Parts: sequence; structure tokens; C-alpha cells
Amino acid sequence: MSNVIQNNLELLKRLHIDIYNHDFLLTWERTNDEIKAVLTVAQLMNNLHKEGISFRSFDTGLAISIFRDNSTRTRFSFASAANALGLGLSELDEEKSQIAHGETVRETANMISFLAEIVGIRDDMFLGEGNKYMREFGAAIQEGYEQGILHQRPNIVNLQCDIDHPTQALADLMQLKNTFGSLENLRGKKIAMTWAYSPSYGKPLSVPQGIIGLMSRFGMDVSLAYPEGYGLIPEVVELAKKQSVQHDSKFEVVNSMDEAFKNADIVYPKSWAPYHVMQRRTILLSNNDKPGLKELEKECLANNAKFKNWECDEQKMKLTKNSEALYMHCLPADISGVNCIEGEVSKNVFEKYRLATYAEASYKPFVIAAIMFLMRMQNPAEKLQAIVNRNQKRSV
Repeated sequence: MSNVIQNNLELLKRLHIDIYNHDFLLTWERTNDEIKAVLTVAQLMNNLHKEGISFRSFDTGLAISIFRDNSTRTRFSFASAANALGLGLSELDEEKSQIAHGETVRETANMISFLAEIVGIRDDMFLGEGNKYMREFGAAIQEGYEQGILHQRPNIVNLQCDIDHPTQALADLMQLKNTFGSLENLRGKKIAMTWAYSPSYGKPLSVPQGIIGLMSRFGMDVSLAYPEGYGLIPEVVELAKKQSVQHDSKFEVVNSMDEAFKNADIVYPKSWAPYHVMQRRTILLSNNDKPGLKELEKECLANNAKFKNWECDEQKMKLTKNSEALYMHCLPADISGVNCIEGEVSKNVFEKYRLATYAEASYKPFVIAAIMFLMRMQNPAEKLQAIVNRNQKRSV
């Protein structure tokens, strides 16, 4: 067994964590030690998997996924994590369920949770509703458990909501940790979280909010950039500012992509819809106002088109630290000349960092597995030590 695995195991034993039997909904609801625990377990599982060692932890049980929006990476990462841990996977298709006939959240939550260990939920399109839905779901299964209907209360992991995308932000942090050598080495590094042009509208706010809400806790200097009128949820921006003060780092909001890129160590150009647009969109979606949605889309695309110069290209990358900043993206990116005419990033820049973005994405199954493991194992270090000692090959 490699020294890396043993070192991560020893680090986990020293951390003070309280994740067991708690939902994982926002990164800023978890302590720094708990964030470190997720990364430590994820790295340990990554190394075990690379060495062909099984980290199966459950004999039975279901991991249930509820995707209320489209997904590739997170959907398959959740499925992979569940399988690797030994859990069966069941995906709730709301159109094929009794939800289509008016079944309430309270009822659905209990009906699907009888033998469940984990419920993963993605609900990111309705501003003010996604995280609220997760908490409503959690309250329903808590009542079911307290009343003896459920033998155990499954835990909820946020697979992206309107406020945060914890598993993405943590995978991004793991990429940064491994790129720069340690979490400690991130102190003083500048990350430019910038809006970028897209030929589509209505992209959630949760990725940029997840980045500023997490990176501001690890001593990084965060530069949030967007054109006038493309702001995020104000409370999340204020949170990031406060965390930067607490951790002796810098936080700024600028209206220039060039300014954000200057001397940046990391750039994260990503399109999102303005906060006020998502507010309007939520009302229109709730009212099933299709003509209103068409009009809003037309208006927003016309406004986006004013900022086509907000593209991560080779010239902007030359503004970064030594012209070699790490490019990051949650994928799929809008790549100019590849999957769109004009988009978030030029073809040459994306191709240069394409494999790095794949590596960034590759951490997500391990991050999700680590969160699930920590939520369900009362003594995670002991359990992982037993898994390491077991040394069971994934295939024989």
C-alpha cells in the first residue's frame, strides 16, 4: 500500500469533523476541517481505485438520485460513487412517478426512502426554490424517521441547487490542491472567477457562487468579474467578502475580464444569468408562461451579445501570472469555433487545457463518494483503515 494512502489516513484521524448523519447542502455550512476531510477521503479513495483496490463500504442499501435538470458529469459521478461504495442506484423520474398526479414532496420523500442510505438532489433552475426543496425533503424524511416509518434517515447531498454546487466546487478545490501541491500553497494565489459570453441564457448562478463561497476560505485572493448588471445573489457575495477578511485574503468585484485576469494564477471563465433575470425566470417558469419565457430569452440573448469580448482567449491569458494561469471550467464549455460560433473560451485556449479540465472533472465521483461515506460512517477513519487492511482487489 502506498505511503500516500497511509498519509491521508493519518491526516483524517487528526481532523475534527461532525458530518455523520448530517445532510451536505452548502459548503459554508461545513467547517474547514470537514472540507479537508472530504478532500482527504476523496484523495484516499482515488488512490485506492488507481491501485485497483475496492473501497466498497455497504452491504446493501440504495442511493437515490433526483435530477430536476439535465446533467452528464454529476449524474454519472453520483452513479459511479454509489456503485463503488456498494450501494444500488435508483433514479427518480418525476414524470414517471405519482408526482405527475399531485403527490406531495412530503409523501414522495418518505415513499422512496424506506431502504435508502443517500438521496442526491439536483434542483438548480428555480432561484429561491432549489435549496429550499432539499430542506423540505429533509424535513419530511426526518418526520418519517422520528415517527418510526423509516428505520433510518437517509442523508441528502446537494448535487447542485440555486445557491451552491458543492460537489463541483470541492472537485475544483481538489484540482487546485493537487496542482499547487497542498491547500496551504493556495494562500495568496489569485483566482479570477469571471462571467463569460455564451450564446445561451439562463445558466445557473451556483457554480460561481460555489467558487467564491469556498475559495475565499483558503487564503486565496478572489477576483469576481462580470459586466454591469450580471451580479450574483448578494448574500453569497457578502459571505465571500466576510470569509476573505476572516482568512486574511482579498476579495474584489470588478467589471472587467482583463482586470480580473491580471496576474491571476487561476482563471475560471463561466457564463451565468444575472440574478435579476433568474428571479424573473423563476416566476415565469412557475406560471408556465411560455410566451413570457420566449420574450425573456430574446431580451437576454440580445444583452449577452453586447459582451462577446468577454471570451477567454490567448490575449487575455497573456495577462495572467507568467501567461500560464490554470484554466478551469465545470464543463461543458461554450468553445468558440467548436460547439458554437462565439463563446466562453477560444478553441486554442480550451485545447491547451482540455485534459486538465477532464482531470478536474475526474475528481467529482471521488468527492461525492467521500461525502456519502462521511455522512454514513460514524467512525470513518476506523472504517477506512479496515478497508486499507482488507486490501481487496476490485477485480480478481
